[in-house]
Amino acid sequence: MFNAVFQILKKDLQSELRNRYVINSLLMFVVVTISILRFSLGDEKASPEILSGLLWIAIFFAAISGLARVFIKEEEKETSFALKLSAEPTQIFLGKLFFNLILIFTLNIFIFFLFVAITGFEIKNLSGFIFTLLLGNIGMVASSTIIAGIIAKANSKGTLYPVLAFPIMLPLLLTVIDATKLATAGASTEELINDFQILVSYSVVIITVSILVFKYIWED
Repeated sequence: MFNAVFQILKKDLQSELRNRYVINSLLMFVVVTISILRFSLGDEKASPEILSGLLWIAIFFAAISGLARVFIKEEEKETSFALKLSAEPTQIFLGKLFFNLILIFTLNIFIFFLFVAITGFEIKNLSGFIFTLLLGNIGMVASSTIIAGIIAKANSKGTLYPVLAFPIMLPLLLTVIDATKLATAGASTEELINDFQILVSYSVVIITVSILVFKYIWED
């Protein structure tokens, strides 16, 4: 099982490194989005609470712009049938999930440093913020991956993805924004435990449900 998951992950990484379509488009999207946020703030000093929300807005829209292609490209290149023959649905889902995790964490490093450089965002509890970022992105990637599988065969992929993604990710976004606000204000990591528990529970539920239902989505 693990070998098949690794092979799917390797295939996607090699494909992305070869053409760099998603990476280049996402990097440009992030630069434009954060630049617009900076220009909208002007010379005003935004509060940490506002900047926390703006940071996750940038991460969310970057995620829904790039992570959806993980299954769509298989349909566009007509390789989905070969993928079905070569691996089990659970292996395919996990391979795509790990690929999206690598993609989003790589992207988040760029987003974070660019956001800090442009807005002067200060974080007083760095460890709490890192945990929030890790847990939040795992939940976001889990949701994005299963939604990508659902809309891969739809005719209106571009409009359907954000419509499905936003209500599913709303509890996650509210939690990560709240945890980020606390971390920037200097709250101790112990004070963030409740938010961490919600994020872990969210990820476990989404991943478990996704593994159970992906077979029916993929083979439909």
